Amino acid sequence: MAEIIIVPTPEDAGRLAGTAIADLLGARPDAVLGVATGSTPLPVYDDLRTRLAGRDVSRVRAFALDEYVGIDRDHPESYHSIIQNQVTLPLGLTPSLVRVPDGQAADLERAALEYDEAIRKAGGIDLQLLGIGSDGHIGFNEPGSSFASRTRVKTLTPQTREDNARFFASIDEVPRHALTQGLGTILEARHLVLLAFGEAKAEAVALALEGPLSARVPATAIHLHPHCTVIVDDQAASRLADRSFYEYVFANKPAWQGL
Repeated sequence: MAEIIIVPTPEDAGRLAGTAIADLLGARPDAVLGVATGSTPLPVYDDLRTRLAGRDVSRVRAFALDEYVGIDRDHPESYHSIIQNQVTLPLGLTPSLVRVPDGQAADLERAALEYDEAIRKAGGIDLQLLGIGSDGHIGFNEPGSSFASRTRVKTLTPQTREDNARFFASIDEVPRHALTQGLGTILEARHLVLLAFGEAKAEAVALALEGPLSARVPATAIHLHPHCTVIVDDQAASRLADRSFYEYVFANKPAWQGL
């Protein structure tokens, strides 16, 4: 099963994940990171800005999980813009080594195939950051997504569009499609780190961690991965039936194991 770590605040989660990433980059200066957008990974990026200050990260490579289809890459809510402003520039990464799916490609199917191929050529992703949607999606793999799926175009559910409308002037501006890494692509990363914060994510977290393996809850795919760490705050953990067991396991974790 995934390792489940419950912390008091998102900032505590950011420090744990930031430490794991910094340790990875210390061991492998050319490591490949999988980066995510949205509000969830922000505590991790905030921690890394301080933790990586003064370190040479010029060889680090990164791949984003997804991008909206049809949105201009210079739009402030395009994931090209967000990754540049929240990850690439603040952390000092080399822009040419940070890649985001091309949601403006004339041939989206070809762009999807090329994105998977680029990840393979880079040697695969060493550590993939993930959030979880209120309907249990990861990346933009909406309910019903195949666990074997590759990078492809997905239609966003009304719920996802409503959840993301807070980033736009109105829901009418939220794109209806996205180019996203598939669940099969995500599961090939060597280490998954899934983060979730707040009461609004509590039901999705409980279904993902304690419910049956099901395409209706795409995040349950993490149970198929040999090295997955889930870090949630108190509120997101509020509906976990076995919370006390997860806390016991983490409290008694051997120090040599790391994250």
